[in-house]
Amino acid sequence: MHSVRTNVSISRRSARSSVRILGVASASAALVLGVSSTALACNIKEFSAEATCDGSNGVITVTDQDASGTPATITVFLENNGADAKQVGDAQTVKGSAKGTQVTFSEDWAPNATYRVHVKVDSGKTQIDTDITPNLTTPSTACKSDESSSPSPSESASPSPSASESTPAESDSPTPSASDSSTAPASTSSNAPSPAVGESNLAETGANSNTGLIAGIAAALVVAGGGAVWFGMRRRGAHSGN
Repeated sequence: MHSVRTNVSISRRSARSSVRILGVASASAALVLGVSSTALACNIKEFSAEATCDGSNGVITVTDQDASGTPATITVFLENNGADAKQVGDAQTVKGSAKGTQVTFSEDWAPNATYRVHVKVDSGKTQIDTDITPNLTTPSTACKSDESSSPSPSESASPSPSASESTPAESDSPTPSASDSSTAPASTSSNAPSPAVGESNLAETGANSNTGLIAGIAAALVVAGGGAVWFGMRRRGAHSGN
């Protein structure tokens, strides 16, 4: 009888131990599941935003590091005095990853501007409908344009017109000097005494020339003088013969 009671007591203790072991195992499993579910749950802290430059264009980049890959809707607003001035583009959906998944919003942002980035997640037990805090403030320097970073084709081509303009200027300068030197003999010839244009032409042709007329009159006078001398000598001879 005593042995039966002992066996029953041992059985009860074994059952209690088993229940305790099961209870501890269940609690441990629940704790592990809770931690793992918490680790995989989407959290607003896993989202970040940054204003960057894509060449000369401004962009706002939002990164989602949610390892669970829960879809999230991202909306960006430009703030002005604490109120939404405008929405930047359309809302975009992103599925996060442990390495981080990014979505970009094209925005020609101004320096020191403020943007509100809103995140909304509606997936089962995960509910997020809040903003990334603090609000995004853009850098104090705007994106540099291509024109300011490198000379434009018009600027690089500007020396060529200036050089071409200077070249004709130099080539034009000898022309007046050449024309002046060519006209110099004309000015010296014009200073020398010469007959009028019409008279020089007539002298060259031999018609209506004063020189010819004077020569003719002189010849006539010579002939007349010779005749008078001859006639006088003849009369003297006649008188002497008488």
